Amino acid sequence: MTTPLTIQDEVRRFILERLPVRGHFVRLQSAWSALREHRDYPGPVRELLGQAVSASVLLAATLKFRGTLTLQLQGNGAARLLVAQCTDDFGVRALVRTEDEDFGNGSLTPELFRQLVGTDGRLAVTIESAERDARYQGIVPLTGATLAECLEAYFATSEQLPTRVRLAADASHAAGLLIQRLPIAEGSPDEETGLAAWADAERGILTVQAEELLAAPLDEMLLRHFREHDLRVFSGAPVRFECRCAPARVANVLRALGEAELRDVLAEQGAIVVTCDFCNRPYRFDAVDVGGLFAPGGSPEVSRSIQ
Repeated sequence: MTTPLTIQDEVRRFILERLPVRGHFVRLQSAWSALREHRDYPGPVRELLGQAVSASVLLAATLKFRGTLTLQLQGNGAARLLVAQCTDDFGVRALVRTEDEDFGNGSLTPELFRQLVGTDGRLAVTIESAERDARYQGIVPLTGATLAECLEAYFATSEQLPTRVRLAADASHAAGLLIQRLPIAEGSPDEETGLAAWADAERGILTVQAEELLAAPLDEMLLRHFREHDLRVFSGAPVRFECRCAPARVANVLRALGEAELRDVLAEQGAIVVTCDFCNRPYRFDAVDVGGLFAPGGSPEVSRSIQ
């Protein structure tokens, strides 16, 4: 490891040289800020959302796919639904819906995590392929005391890969670190060395603090916690906030409701306003726009109605 690496809005892969251990690291700043630009979450809710966004990037980074990965938490706690999505080229968006409760602005403790996800929740990871009309989903109970522990259970159940995860988020940054032990042939000459290297890596990641994830240069952090072995860090991929809402998509949703229903809403409210759940962007349709939706062979210029 040579040149110091400053990480902002980037995901990087690293390996232990000649050993069956790989890892990924992500840190977000601008993308994390843009994702929350139109929303104000209480501190613990914001932290959970930031952890989930980081986790979605780490999950996507471990896969070879073309499409969208969705991480979803759903349960009977105060956070009724949390969704974080990451595309194969690392465009992210996310949202969380909570009950109107006072969570304060402290840290996300295990007690608050359980209050948010409840006692009967689940974590679902869904991968939708853009190349094939295929959909894969893995689901595990939310039994851990943290989101990181729940993700480790997901990997153990769905991927059969020993995995350790660290996640952190605050008002400025969201970050995550993941290490995995790759398959080792039982009884092979390298089995003992590989298992020992994995044990070293596990001990190393357990000592990583949230403050390091959010602020420390990656090379310094890796050298501090994985110093027993040679490391190779690969070039990173940029991560960006990307909401896929668009006037044409909103128009298609409204068109499916039918002209009569839309006219009733116009008569009552004067305009139809559709707000994107992810970015909170409003799309306003007046009578002219609605007429254009159902014009023969036409499509309304709805972009002029975006507020």
